[in-house]
Amino acid sequence: MAWRRITRSFVSLKARATVSMIALLFAGVGSITLLLMNRVEHDALKDLRNRELTEAVRTAMLLSRAMVDLQQALSLAEPQITIDTLWNFNELRQFIETKTLLRSLFSSVFIARSDGQVLIITDTKGTRRPTAFLGDREYFQATIHEARPLFSPPISGRLTGEPVIVLTQPLRNAQGVYGVLGGGLSLTRRDLLANVVDQQDSDDNTLRVVTDKFGIVIAHPNQSRLLKSLSEEPRLAQAFAAWLAAGQPVEPSGIQLPQANELVSAAGVPGPDWMVWRVRPESELLTPLHAARREALVRALVLIAIMSLLTLTFLYWLLRPLGLLEQRAKHMFDRRYPAAEGWPDAVGEIGELKEVLKQVGMQRLQLEAKHDELLKRLESVLSASPVGFAFTRHRTFVLVSQELCRLLSKSEAELLSASTQSIYANPDDQARIEQQALSAFRAGQSYVGDWELRRGTRDSSDKGSTFWAQMRASPVDANNAAAGTIWTVTDISDQRKKHQALEWSAGHDSLTKLANRRTFEQEAAALVHPLSGRHDAAIIYIDLDHFKPVNDLGGHAAGDAMLIAVAHAIHTAVRASDLVARWGGDEFAVLLNHCDATAALRIARNILAAISGVSIEREQQHFSVGASLGVANLYPDLQTLSAWLAEADLACYEAKAAGRGTIRSSPQRTPAATGGAAHRDSRY
Repeated sequence: MAWRRITRSFVSLKARATVSMIALLFAGVGSITLLLMNRVEHDALKDLRNRELTEAVRTAMLLSRAMVDLQQALSLAEPQITIDTLWNFNELRQFIETKTLLRSLFSSVFIARSDGQVLIITDTKGTRRPTAFLGDREYFQATIHEARPLFSPPISGRLTGEPVIVLTQPLRNAQGVYGVLGGGLSLTRRDLLANVVDQQDSDDNTLRVVTDKFGIVIAHPNQSRLLKSLSEEPRLAQAFAAWLAAGQPVEPSGIQLPQANELVSAAGVPGPDWMVWRVRPESELLTPLHAARREALVRALVLIAIMSLLTLTFLYWLLRPLGLLEQRAKHMFDRRYPAAEGWPDAVGEIGELKEVLKQVGMQRLQLEAKHDELLKRLESVLSASPVGFAFTRHRTFVLVSQELCRLLSKSEAELLSASTQSIYANPDDQARIEQQALSAFRAGQSYVGDWELRRGTRDSSDKGSTFWAQMRASPVDANNAAAGTIWTVTDISDQRKKHQALEWSAGHDSLTKLANRRTFEQEAAALVHPLSGRHDAAIIYIDLDHFKPVNDLGGHAAGDAMLIAVAHAIHTAVRASDLVARWGGDEFAVLLNHCDATAALRIARNILAAISGVSIEREQQHFSVGASLGVANLYPDLQTLSAWLAEADLACYEAKAAGRGTIRSSPQRTPAATGGAAHRDSRY
């Protein structure tokens, strides 16, 4: 009984999943090991950073105290130098030579008057009277004007010729500053950090640098870097850039700065406002930690590999029936496999799943039988349909009717193997019709639109003819575009041609084939509209002269022939972009767009000459006509089309009154460019 209960417990998929989860927990050993080692490494690195920062702050404070001591040494010597002493070189020499401590603290000691003239200096070369002048040095001027001790920036010494830092002490009395006592620290012969760095803290890999507040190096193990920017030090370039970006803080409490593979700490030196930089490689601490981490990871990986192998073996044994079930399920819709056969023996959840899939297979047979019957009925309906029908999904034809095949001149096999994009005359129409149809479906409506389609081709050299079709579409499922779309296609080429013919007739004169008055007024009104962006334009109004005798003597047939000939003559005299219209009877009008007044008169002359050259023969009679032309230019103060047309009509009337066969411009406003009244008097 106990064995049976154990067997039943392992039959449960949940129990087997629990066993798998236990295996996964064991696999987590590696992750935990890695996390712990990373935490130890992080904490150790943090402690090292704090220790390095503390050391940088300590060094800065010691350096500050050392500089204060140097400054104090100068201040203690100040009272012993009176204004009278400055004028007695022997007394100055005696004073300096007795200051053994002062000379030992500085590389050089000098005394100068307030005007900058150096009176005496003592250094390694001895005590002497130099010819140097310091009155133009900023630190010297600041000492005189502010009457307080100062530190100079790192400079090239004028007295010694070496890079130095100068400490100054003003010599003062009741009247003010009368001189300066200065001490120079040679940066090449004296290490500023020599007396403040603990020997126990020294090692070959730790770099200590001192810079001024601008980042100029004043102390470096490599003297070739003195007075250069800290940006040239490879081990501090990144940290220096970060310090500059932070605003160059001189922080006595210290700051930590980023530098690849290095620990960088910096601290400000109170007083001279210098910066102490301390650099130490991270690898000094992390190397043993990395070795320990690698060893721990190797052991964890070995353990994980063993546990994974055992887990896979166990899972394979447990899930083998599930694998057999998967293989059978892949053929569940294959008619070569009987629906009730080939299923593996299994119990528990896998056994229940097997029974469900088996039932699905049986139901599939029933649904396929019904589907085949329904498909046969649908094919019968499609074959009798008078319109093209198609069912599409993912831009492919799934089902097409015989009528659609006839319209597209393609076989059913050709359509079913082709993309829906192939039927459009313009390949880009596929995306446009899909977008429009989708918008209609989202609004709960069917789609209707007219599109140009392409018929099939006989061979590769035949591009196929096109026709216009009305296409209607409805979604199989409005909420699921992947379900497909049902289309109906009707040839509307004849209706479209008739519609286009009606549209053309509505805008043209049936006799001359010119634009009619309505079309002319629509085009002209668009130029007058305030939003059209006005430019040069003109109207030429044409009234035929001596046309009545043509009708009276030759009849209406002769009159019609004359009107057709005049229309052709006008067309030959204007630009291709100009609009020629029959205004009515024997009157015509020309709309000149993008045409100034001078060009408008030139075109009017060409029209008059062309009309004057028109002649026809009817029943052994010779007929010809003339014309009177009025030109009206579009000016800013013409606000309506009626006003523009009225000016053209008035100009034409003046041409008639002047004896016909002439051209007149609008009498209200003749631009200077046209020659004024001279154009209105043009006569042909």
